[in-house]
Amino acid sequence: MADQSNGSKGAADSSQSQLLWRHPSPKDTQMWEFLQRVNKRYNKSFTTYDELYQWSIIDVEQVWGEIWDYCGIRASQPYKTVVSSNTQMFPRPAWFEGAKLNFAENLLYPTQTINEDSPAVIAATETTRETVSWKQLRGRVKQCQAGMLGMQLKAGDRVAGYVANHTNALVAMLAATSLGAIWTAVSPDTGVTAVLDRMVQIEPVLLFTDNAVMYNGKTHPVLPKVKDIIASLPSLKGTIIFETVQSMGTKVDGHETAEKVFTYRSFINMNSSPPKELHFEQLSPDHPVYILYSSGTTGAPKCIVHGAIGTLIQHKKEHILQSDIRPGDRLFYFTTCTWMMWHWLVSGLAAGATLILYDGSPFQYQSNGQSVKDDMAMPRLIDELDITQFGTSAKYLSVLEQKSIMPKQQGLSLKTLKAIYSTGSPLAPSTFQYVYKAFGPDVNLGSITGGTDIISLFGAPCPLNPVYVGEIQVLGLGMAVQAWDYTGKDVSSSGEPGDLVCTKPFPCQPVQFWAADGSGEKKYRSSYFEQFEGVWHHGDFVRFNPTTGGLFMLGRSDGILKPSGVRFGSAEIYNILLKHFPQQVEDALCIGRRREQDDDETVVLFLKMKDDSLYNDQLVSDIKSVVRKELSARHVPGIIDKCPEIPVTVNGKKIEGAVKQILCAMNVKTSASVANSECLDWYREWATSH
Repeated sequence: MADQSNGSKGAADSSQSQLLWRHPSPKDTQMWEFLQRVNKRYNKSFTTYDELYQWSIIDVEQVWGEIWDYCGIRASQPYKTVVSSNTQMFPRPAWFEGAKLNFAENLLYPTQTINEDSPAVIAATETTRETVSWKQLRGRVKQCQAGMLGMQLKAGDRVAGYVANHTNALVAMLAATSLGAIWTAVSPDTGVTAVLDRMVQIEPVLLFTDNAVMYNGKTHPVLPKVKDIIASLPSLKGTIIFETVQSMGTKVDGHETAEKVFTYRSFINMNSSPPKELHFEQLSPDHPVYILYSSGTTGAPKCIVHGAIGTLIQHKKEHILQSDIRPGDRLFYFTTCTWMMWHWLVSGLAAGATLILYDGSPFQYQSNGQSVKDDMAMPRLIDELDITQFGTSAKYLSVLEQKSIMPKQQGLSLKTLKAIYSTGSPLAPSTFQYVYKAFGPDVNLGSITGGTDIISLFGAPCPLNPVYVGEIQVLGLGMAVQAWDYTGKDVSSSGEPGDLVCTKPFPCQPVQFWAADGSGEKKYRSSYFEQFEGVWHHGDFVRFNPTTGGLFMLGRSDGILKPSGVRFGSAEIYNILLKHFPQQVEDALCIGRRREQDDDETVVLFLKMKDDSLYNDQLVSDIKSVVRKELSARHVPGIIDKCPEIPVTVNGKKIEGAVKQILCAMNVKTSASVANSECLDWYREWATSH
């Protein structure tokens, strides 16, 4: 996910003069109430968030036990211990052992007081609106659960979605996790190759899919791709089709297993003896609920498995304490079901919030049932649906800034808006200032950072702390984050850049990596714990402001690319080249470039040609076309150029990090040993001229 704020050292030194916001009444917030609770129970006298935070990373068991109690976790059995080890991070310690709970039950029946006839979900598209009450949502999950029981779904089975962000996707996830199944999803704009790179590994037994989706005023059929996906997933017992676009039909033509394809309507009615009540399987706290996908620099995307309590308690902490979300607040995030921010969004139910689900272009708006172009579409949605917390990408806010969109000055009241959250890529300092000019002085601009790897946040909002230009406000409670140099020295207090590490266990560590061949534990360790033995290494460059305690995110330190916040690995691009262009391309290097002056990361693809004469405009066009078709439009490199040589280690492994630092003009030391270091001079010359 999410690398979220940026700035130079000079900006940090002068940040005191760049204050943008303070909460008008911080003592009326849930964070302040929690602080007072801690003072009373532990005989403390904390008056600031920083004091509370420092306690939270020392007394790991106490803080997470207090968060469980204050935020409210619904469990059928109490826990015996908070964490099996408050120092060991790998192997991952067990959290809240002895408890029995269900993830979906906590979302559908939050401990906060709510009216079951009030809205749980408001789903919007470019042309439609749908309101679903809490009572109706529970009823729809019960129907979907009945269909799953009719197909003998059991705990531990994988249920996949090839779905857009709508109520049916939410219902399918809740029904799956209510039975202890594991949910995973990929957006329907993703190509077949990219879908199968992920889903073949986890062998889903059910696949939910849209028949078509609408984007930017146009309808895009999905079922032609579904035919090819089904053909490569022999584990499927059934494919269930949502009639998302009614005019497009639900038939998967010509597939030999068509008898395993169901309309959603037939699926929910197939159980001859449906349960009278919603059933919630009571499971251990670390039971898996989600599989998300992260890409390293080699091999297929890794399958990251997240557990129930880690996801739930972290999200409840971030919603209730860090974001001060209350029952009845209306929480929006512009996201697909693939991105971890969807999972963060839907957990808002557990805080009693109303979810605003949106599927479509952020620059299209409904007018008399038609989709029309409108740069003000999302600000209009804030007013129309009384959104209180509006989440989006840094890229979207940057586009509004470039277009000089000023919602408050253009007639919108935005009277319900309390906060704007930004993630996906660093938010430029100028965009911080733009947001307060465009959306008014009263919103908490929460630039946030975390990741798919933790399905949550390291850097978070905080109602007790100010917002400064270019800075993430605080580290979240219980997240012992530091900046380390390449030798493992903590440089946090010096204001120097370093690798983002976390030095204490936290409950949203993945419970495992899914790998049928037994390599999951090895992949888990190599992903996070090899750079610095036994300490979580996240793969981000970070710098702290010693004066304010705020964070500056400086981009990825590994080979993961994140243009517009869309996270993928260079290996996905390399695989396309190997498959389609083996006669022309000998080797390649795929780098995400983002300098301080850039609004977003640019994917740069360097090609080492078998013969330089084979490099031409047609080849560049062909590569972009194939990447767009087989992966997605967001994977397409912004720049493709030929290079004379690829830097490698003495073992022959490509060194992406060194080139990334050169391209991004980062003066950060690396411990990588480059066997052919002379070739880096070519990349330095290229960087100065491009």
